[in-house]
Amino acid sequence: MPSHSGLLTIMERAVRKAAPRLRRDFNEVQHLQVSRKGPADFVSMADKRAEETIFEELRKSRPDWGFLMEEGGEIAGDPTKPRFIVDPLDGTSNFLHGIPHFCISIAVEEPLANGKREVTTGLIYQPLTDESFWAEKGRGAWLQGGRLRVSSRRDMSEALIATGIPFLGHGDFVEWSRIFGAVAPEVAGIRRFGSAALDLAWVAAGRYDGFWESGLKPWDGAAGMLLVKEAGGFVTDFRGTDRSIERGEYLAGNEALHSRLHKLVANALR
Repeated sequence: MPSHSGLLTIMERAVRKAAPRLRRDFNEVQHLQVSRKGPADFVSMADKRAEETIFEELRKSRPDWGFLMEEGGEIAGDPTKPRFIVDPLDGTSNFLHGIPHFCISIAVEEPLANGKREVTTGLIYQPLTDESFWAEKGRGAWLQGGRLRVSSRRDMSEALIATGIPFLGHGDFVEWSRIFGAVAPEVAGIRRFGSAALDLAWVAAGRYDGFWESGLKPWDGAAGMLLVKEAGGFVTDFRGTDRSIERGEYLAGNEALHSRLHKLVANALR
């Protein structure tokens, strides 16, 4: 097992500082103060407090880095330095309904010479199970001290595929229905658990064999995308290119299943 880099140690410290309050708030979920952010999109005080804690902890160690956060938006830093992409509570609806499936996601995105950006570090932490999924470019993907590998299944008929289902005010119902109609008859099962970040972490861990979803924000998929790639998998947008974050589209799996899923999706969307 490789030791954490200094950067990952900082990220781990930040999520573990925010986690106890999230666990306490989850246990008192019926008493949370909740405000409406948009159609069927609720934000809890727990969400905001977690983000503030994570921001303060990361800012102390990297004061000149920028931030892109679900609640706080974009905070500019030195443009030549990396930035943190933070989702303090992915699976907010689960959290607010007392469903124990949510996580904290942090990614580090570095600027490249060509003006693009690349995700080089990712951490997804599940507070209730104390599972810490992490990856660094070129160093593999890990769950605590165990190396992660994507599923080795090659037959669609044996594959368990995760997705996100559109809901009020979010997503393209027609697009999703067409993809579902193409994929469902070919696979062993489809799951929707309500956290895209954990879905991608579970693909990296081989729990799911594949994943698709569109309409995602950068903080939903950045860390999970790196985890899948470092676990030996493939992540693209629906067109098969590497613009998932830009387009908000994620299609993930091992080499064989990603290829088959991509063909199904491409045909469904023609």
